[in-house]
Amino acid sequence: MLFNSYAFIFFYLPVVLTGYFRLAKISHAYASGWLALSSLFFYAYWNPAYVGLLLGSIAFNYALGTWIAKGRIEDRGSRTQNRRTSKKQLLIMAISANLLLLSYYKYANFFIGNIDSVTEFHWQMTNIVLPLGISFFTFTQIAFLVDTYQGKVKEYNFIHYVLFVTYFPHLIAGPILHHKEMMPQFAHASSYKINWEHMANGLMLFTLGLCKKTLLADALAPYANGAFHAVELGILPTIYEAWAGALAYTLQLYFDFSGYTDMALGIALLFNIHLPINFDSPYKATSIIDFWRRWHMTLSRFLRDYLYIPLGGNRRGKLRRYANLMITMLLGGLWHGAGWTFIAWGALHGVYLTINNLWRDATAGKVLLPGRIGSLLGGAITFIAVVAAWVVFRSTDIAQARTMLEAMFGIHARPISFDAVLHGQLLLATDLSGRDLIKILLLSLAWVWLLPNSSQLKFVGGSLLLALLQAAAVAFFMALAIDQFGSYSPFLYFRF
Repeated sequence: MLFNSYAFIFFYLPVVLTGYFRLAKISHAYASGWLALSSLFFYAYWNPAYVGLLLGSIAFNYALGTWIAKGRIEDRGSRTQNRRTSKKQLLIMAISANLLLLSYYKYANFFIGNIDSVTEFHWQMTNIVLPLGISFFTFTQIAFLVDTYQGKVKEYNFIHYVLFVTYFPHLIAGPILHHKEMMPQFAHASSYKINWEHMANGLMLFTLGLCKKTLLADALAPYANGAFHAVELGILPTIYEAWAGALAYTLQLYFDFSGYTDMALGIALLFNIHLPINFDSPYKATSIIDFWRRWHMTLSRFLRDYLYIPLGGNRRGKLRRYANLMITMLLGGLWHGAGWTFIAWGALHGVYLTINNLWRDATAGKVLLPGRIGSLLGGAITFIAVVAAWVVFRSTDIAQARTMLEAMFGIHARPISFDAVLHGQLLLATDLSGRDLIKILLLSLAWVWLLPNSSQLKFVGGSLLLALLQAAAVAFFMALAIDQFGSYSPFLYFRF
């Protein structure tokens, strides 16, 4: 079930919301149980067969988590080396099991295909269907296990744990949660009472995300798909077509994923639950380091806390620091998908981050350019680097990425026809209107560069008239977005 569907907006969400607050008047446990069951139904709507996999993963990680917690309590009474080792071994076993499950569903076909390509084994294997959201619920539970090992988890109510993992706003595509930042909210009595301020802000945030998805991301999709598909068919693009496709995908991905996140945060707020912000205007970043502090922030936090820092972070010298950055970004790329383009994308960002850190070290304490000029130049270089990396990320293989990048930077591109320029038809390879694309690109770029981040927007009351005007604006834009519903339009990050 998609957030951008009639079934979700007009049936599922009102029923779940009404049931939650009605049951909360009887018992908070009933209300959280209802929310957990509703979340399982939300997941089952996609494919009931994989509910068993999700529940099995939950049961396994909850059991191992409580076992690790029990071992920690025992360690307080007796600090023997054997018990400490046993607790660590449990953690390693649990994390390994999670990664093996993820690897089987997400990477088995990729690895076997690559082995077959360089050997004569020709292993036969049924094409494995990737369960929806497996990357997100696996990482969420790995974070729970590590937090339990470190003594950060304070309560182990099973229903609450099921809700923590399956809570439907974040289940499919994040944000990636920490147990400690979400579960205490379900212990507050205020979470079970209707909060009209939260309702107003939640609906506004949901509407904003819906507009991002249906009015911008889905409008950009034909241009991005057309440009990349043309290259896949062997058509050499012009510089304009290559940049048009690259920018269209860069903006489509942002509005699609940040739109989902805005909707997830807005829905959660209707239930009085605050999810962590996942985007902070990333295309305003003035460096790659800054970009990764703004883009998919909960994944960046996870990679930092559970991979980069355990590898040694920046504590073991500069060479080890850069090696840790490369390993972290390579695995971050592989997390997104089983393909060489994802690995190359991760490696590219690892190189970017290494260069950025070397530059910072070399220019520490020096002012090379005035603040405003330096920020604009840094922002332009960062944006171009990010767009180039997204080309690799979107491409079906390295050869397609190379063709696109060579065309973008004038190394090898089809000449632009003067007649096409004269008639404003600069997307010949895609058979789409160049003028229409320019309009949507300008609107999208103005949005990401000039407007405040969605986390800064609040529903302002003050007077009845002002409240009514804001409510009317939300209703208008929601109707505008719903009017665009039509063909099946899943979110891009569902495939990751």
